[in-house]
Amino acid sequence: MIEAPDARGIPAIGFAALCGGRKPLVLAPHPDDEALGCGTLLAQAFAGPGAHVVCMTDGAASHPGSASHPPAALAACRAAELDAAIEALGGGPGDITRLGLPDAGMGALGGRYDAIADDIAALVTRMAARILIAPAATDPHCDHVATAEIARRAARRAGVRLLSYPIWSRWAVPDFRDRLGAAVEYRLDPAGMGARKARAIAAHASQHGELIQDAPEGFVLPAEFVAMFLETDEIFFDCDAA
Repeated sequence: MIEAPDARGIPAIGFAALCGGRKPLVLAPHPDDEALGCGTLLAQAFAGPGAHVVCMTDGAASHPGSASHPPAALAACRAAELDAAIEALGGGPGDITRLGLPDAGMGALGGRYDAIADDIAALVTRMAARILIAPAATDPHCDHVATAEIARRAARRAGVRLLSYPIWSRWAVPDFRDRLGAAVEYRLDPAGMGARKARAIAAHASQHGELIQDAPEGFVLPAEFVAMFLETDEIFFDCDAA
C-alpha cells in the first residue's frame, strides 16, 4: 500500500532546513537506492552546495544465471546506470565513489566494518561534507543493515550528523518507525524535482525488467514500490536528535 505524503501530519521542509544548506554525502548499498530514497535530496543538493554518493556494492548479484549479463558485465552495466542517474539529478562522474563490495555479501564483512568506516570518514572530510545519509537499519537486507552500521561508525569518526532513509522497510516493515526508536522524522519538500527523480529511477533499467531477459530469478523492482517513491515525499530520520 502506498503511504500518503501527509499521512502522519509532518510538515515538509526544504533542503536548506534539512541539511543546513551544506553538502551531504549519501551512502547507497546498491545502484538505485540513491535515486529511490534520496533522489529529491540529491537533485536539490546538486542545484546548490553539491553532494557526493558512495555506492557500497557492485550490484552484480541482481540477475543470477544471466548469460547476457554475467556478474562482471552486470556490474559494469549498473555502474553506467548509476552514472546516468546521477547525471539526471544534476551531478557528474566526479560525484560518485564506488567501493565495489560484494552485492548481497556485506553481512559477511563484519571484520572490515571499522576499516570501511575509516575510509568513509576520510571521504567526508575530503569532500567537505557536513552530513552523512545512509539507509535505515530497519531495512530487511543484509547490505542495507551493514551500510547503516558502517555509517554509524563513520559519522562518529568524522563528527558529522547522520540521517537515515528507509527503502525496503518503508515498503515491507509496517512498524519500522517503532523499531527506529524515538527518531525525529523529516519530510523533504519535493520543490519541483520530481521529474529529475523519475529520470534517475528510470536510468536503472536493469532493475525494471527492461534489459535482462535471460535470468528467470532476476530481480525486478515492483511497480507499486517504485510508485511509492515517486508519489510520496522522501523521509529521513535523525536517531540522535530525539
